[in-house]
Amino acid sequence: MSETKVVHSNFWVNFFNTPTEEADLKKALKSIPLFKELTKRDLSALIKIIHNRTFVAGEYIFYKGDPGIGLYLIREGEVEMQRENSSNEKKVLASFGKGDFFGELALVDGEKRSASAIAKSTCKISVIFKPDLDEFIEKYPRKGIKILTGISSIIALRLRVLNEDYFNLQYK
Repeated sequence: MSETKVVHSNFWVNFFNTPTEEADLKKALKSIPLFKELTKRDLSALIKIIHNRTFVAGEYIFYKGDPGIGLYLIREGEVEMQRENSSNEKKVLASFGKGDFFGELALVDGEKRSASAIAKSTCKISVIFKPDLDEFIEKYPRKGIKILTGISSIIALRLRVLNEDYFNLQYK
């Protein structure tokens, strides 16, 4: 008889916690290109809209096809992005660790997720939801311009890397 692993998580207990380690969170945010142009005061305002959550190893953070609702910053642990191919085999697209972030396209377009994100170990993750960020940008337009410029820079960089990878696969 095969043993099935069941992953338990008390979703509501830790999903809407407020940040307890503000200095650490500010440092983590400052390391992300999206937020590098923000001042300490800007970051203090931004922290108010950030939600923290702990995921257990094997737990899905989101599934392919879910609505893109936010940006995720890994405070601790490892996350893997996966997608199934046409033969229904799960393929790893990327692996992320402490200090990495993913889901930034959701802050721009809110489209469905193109892959699933899975906690490979116990993870502490900070999330900025699109509706909260939209409200933040409306309230603080100058800070919002800095953030949107940062998002544009990240998207441009990732597109350049993708173009280079594509070229290398096709012509080398």
